[in-house]
Amino acid sequence: MIGGAWLCLLSPLAGTLLITAAGTRISRRAAGWLSTASVFLAFAGAVWSFFGLRSHGSEHGSVSTAWTWLQAGSFKPGLSVLVDPLSTMMMLIVAGVGGLIVLYSIGYMDGDDEERRYFAYMSLFVFSMLLLVEGGNLLLLLAGWGLVGLSSYLLIGFWHERPTAVAAAKKAFVMNAFGDATMALAFFVLIAHSGSLDFATSFATAGHLSQTTVDLVALGLLGGAAAKSAQIPLHTWLPDAMEGPTPVSALIHAATMVTAGVYLIARTHPIFEQARTIELIAAGLGALTLLVAGLVALVQTDIKRVIAYSTMSQIGYMFLGAGIGAYANGMYHLMTHAFFKALLFMAAGLAIHALAGEQDIRKMSGIGSYLPWTRWAFLAGSLALVGVPPFAGFFSKDSIIAAALHAHWYGVIFWVVALVGTFLTGLYTFRLYFIVFPGEPSAFVREHHHAHEGREGPRTMLLPVGILAVLSVVGGWLQFSPLWHPVTSWLEPAARTLGVAEPTSWQEGLSSALAVALGLAGIGVAYLVYGRGRVAVPRLPAVQRALEHKLYFDEAYDALFYKPAAAMATWWRREFEEPVVLAAGPDLGETAFDAGRGLRRVQTGLLRTYVLFLGAGMAVVAVVFLVVR
Repeated sequence: MIGGAWLCLLSPLAGTLLITAAGTRISRRAAGWLSTASVFLAFAGAVWSFFGLRSHGSEHGSVSTAWTWLQAGSFKPGLSVLVDPLSTMMMLIVAGVGGLIVLYSIGYMDGDDEERRYFAYMSLFVFSMLLLVEGGNLLLLLAGWGLVGLSSYLLIGFWHERPTAVAAAKKAFVMNAFGDATMALAFFVLIAHSGSLDFATSFATAGHLSQTTVDLVALGLLGGAAAKSAQIPLHTWLPDAMEGPTPVSALIHAATMVTAGVYLIARTHPIFEQARTIELIAAGLGALTLLVAGLVALVQTDIKRVIAYSTMSQIGYMFLGAGIGAYANGMYHLMTHAFFKALLFMAAGLAIHALAGEQDIRKMSGIGSYLPWTRWAFLAGSLALVGVPPFAGFFSKDSIIAAALHAHWYGVIFWVVALVGTFLTGLYTFRLYFIVFPGEPSAFVREHHHAHEGREGPRTMLLPVGILAVLSVVGGWLQFSPLWHPVTSWLEPAARTLGVAEPTSWQEGLSSALAVALGLAGIGVAYLVYGRGRVAVPRLPAVQRALEHKLYFDEAYDALFYKPAAAMATWWRREFEEPVVLAAGPDLGETAFDAGRGLRRVQTGLLRTYVLFLGAGMAVVAVVFLVVR
C-alpha cells in the first residue's frame, strides 16, 4: 500500500517534468495524453493504497519516510507519505476526478497555442494536491498547500494576454498567501512547544498547551482553511478565478483547491477539539458563507460564476459539518460534491465550447435544443446539487443538516440556516437551468452554435461528462446514514465523529424531509419565474444592487487595504523617490560607474595577483584574531 501511495504522488510530478523537458519535441496532443496518463496512473496508485489499507485494517495507517528532508537541532521533518483512511479517500477523489478533468481538457483546449504549458500546469496542480493530502507531517502539508496556491495562480492566469485573468490570478495568490501565513504561524507555535510537526506529536502537544495558545494555533489553521476554501471573509478570489479555462474551474472547485480547507480541519481535528470555540467559529463561517453565496448566485449572469458561488455555498455546508464535529459527513459531502460539481462545470464547458466561448446566460437561452445530451447531464448535476433523492447530494448534504440539529442549542441556528440554503440552492441552480437549456434557441445561439463533427463535443469531453453524470446519480448510495454508513466507519480511525454530531433517526428523517421539500420549493419558484415567466420578480433595487456588488466585499477591501497602500506609495514617490533618488540619479550613476572602473583594474586575470590578495587577507584575519585574543 505504501508503494501505491508513492506511485500516486510521483506520477503527476513525472508527467509535469516530462512535458516540460520535452518542450516542442512532442505535439500538443501528446502532451495532453501524457498528462492524462500520469494522473490516471496516480489513481491506480490510490486504488492500490486503498485496497492495501483495507486488507490490513483501516486502523493500521502507516507512514513511509524516504529520507530526512530538513534538520535543525531536534527538528527533523522527513520526506514521508501517510497512508490512512482519510488520505486514501482524498487520493481517490483527487486522482480519480482530476484524471477525468484532465482528459476533458484534451478536447476543450484543442488548438490552443500554449497547450503543452497548460498540461504541465495541470499535472503540477494534481501533484500539489496529492502532496497536501499524502504528506506525512504538517510541514509537507504546508509545502503542498503552497504549491496548490502557486498552481492555481498559474492556471487562473493561463490566458495571460487578458488583463482580467492576470488580475484574478494575482488576487487569488494574495488572498491565499494571507491564509498560508496564518498557517505557518500556527506551525511555528507547535514547533516551539514540541520541536516537531509530526501529526501524532503535534496533536499530543496541543492537549498540553494553554487554552489561549491552542486557540491561537487553531485560529491560524482556520485562517488557512478559510482562504483556501473561499469562506467569508477570504472568499472574494473564487468568483474571479473563473477567468481561467473551464477545466481549471472544474479542477479547482471539485477535486483540489477549495476542498483543502475541509481536509485540513478533518486532519487536524484533535487540535480543533481542544479549541472548541474556534471549531464552532468554523461552523459559523460555513453557515454564513452558504447563505451569502446562495443569495449572490441569484443575480449572476455568467454561467461559470453561478456555479462558482454554488461551490462556495456547498463548501460552507462542509465547513458546517466539520465545525460541529461531523467530520465524516463533511468529507462524504466533499466526495459527492466532487462528482456533481465537476459535472456541472464540464457540462457548462460543452455549452461554452459550442458557442465559441460565450458565458452570458442571457445569450445562451435554448442551447438545450442543440445539446440534448448535455442538457440531461446538466440536469442530473443540478438535481444532485439541490439534494433531490435519489441523486448524490441528497445522501451527503442532508446528513450534515441532521447533525446540526443534534448539536446543542447553537446547532438549531445552523440547522435553520442550512435549510434556508437548500431553498436558495434549488432557486439559483434551476434559475440557471431554465434560462440556459429549455425553450427555443435565441438568435445568438442560432447564429453562433457550431457542432463538433456532428456531435456535442469531442469524445474526450463527452466521456468524462458521462461518467460523472452516472456518479452524480448513483454515487450517493455508498452511504445512507440511518441504515448503512461505510464511509463513516472507514474514516473513524482518522476522523472520529463527535457524539454531539450523531443525530437520532427522527432528526435524520425530519431534516431530510424539510431539506427535500425546500429544495423542491426552490425549483418550483425558479420554474414559475424563469421557466414559464408566470411570476414576476419583485423590484427591490437596493437589494439587487447590493447582490450585484457581492455585498460590497471588494469595495470594502479596496477602501481598507488597496487605497491606503496606493496613497502611501504615491506619497513616498512624491516626497522621497522623485526629490532624492531620481534627482540624484546622474550622480549616483556616475559614482557607480567610477567604482566599477576602479574594481576592473583589480581584476587582472593573473593568478599571482589573486594569490597575493588571498594571502594578505589571511594575514589580516590572523592579526585580528591575535589582537582579540
